[in-house]
Amino acid sequence: MGEEVVLFGTRGSPYTCRIEIALKLKGVQYKYIDEDLANKSPSLLKYNPVHKKVPVLVHNGKPVLESLVILEYIDETWQGYPILPEDPYERATARFWAKFIDEKCFPAIFKSCWGEEKEREKAVEEVSVVLKILEDELKEKKFFGGENVGLVDIVAVVIGFSLGVYEEAARVELLNKEKLPRLCNWIDDFLSNSFIKESLPPRDKLIAYLRNRFRSGNASK
Repeated sequence: MGEEVVLFGTRGSPYTCRIEIALKLKGVQYKYIDEDLANKSPSLLKYNPVHKKVPVLVHNGKPVLESLVILEYIDETWQGYPILPEDPYERATARFWAKFIDEKCFPAIFKSCWGEEKEREKAVEEVSVVLKILEDELKEKKFFGGENVGLVDIVAVVIGFSLGVYEEAARVELLNKEKLPRLCNWIDDFLSNSFIKESLPPRDKLIAYLRNRFRSGNASK
């Protein structure tokens, strides 16, 4: 049975990276369309007229929106590599931590690097707290998903990859191995996964882009 899978995204977006990782883990063939968010394509506006954002996954002409929703759709649609655990309680727990990363981690990380000067100090403190929570959640596991990359690991690409890029681009330090050894070990294991490597944008180009975009030191809305 032939099927068409198209991903609208933008290079450097951790939300887009999530979807590429999941598709590669599942072995799904797809077409990638890189969007210029300053000049959004008619197709993007057609498939996501409400938020007009990426990523958008179009499967046989039907759009699926929002990265966490897309990840679950991918897991339910294609057999093979399991992204979410089978056990209902473990699935609920994975969803909780995925939401925690989106609602608590990413905003604090972004503000600590690119926010207004007056809010950065508070954001740095928030990052310290949320990363320690994740450090404790890892316990002795290799990945948040256990022995293999799962939903929480995929969502945490913002920590596994983007955080280091943001630190270097903004010239700040938010994570070090002395304070958070388990999280740093997780990052090493995460980045050594071949499917994840293939899904990440070129680091140097992204750092240069971020420094140019936020050279004024203020985050644009």
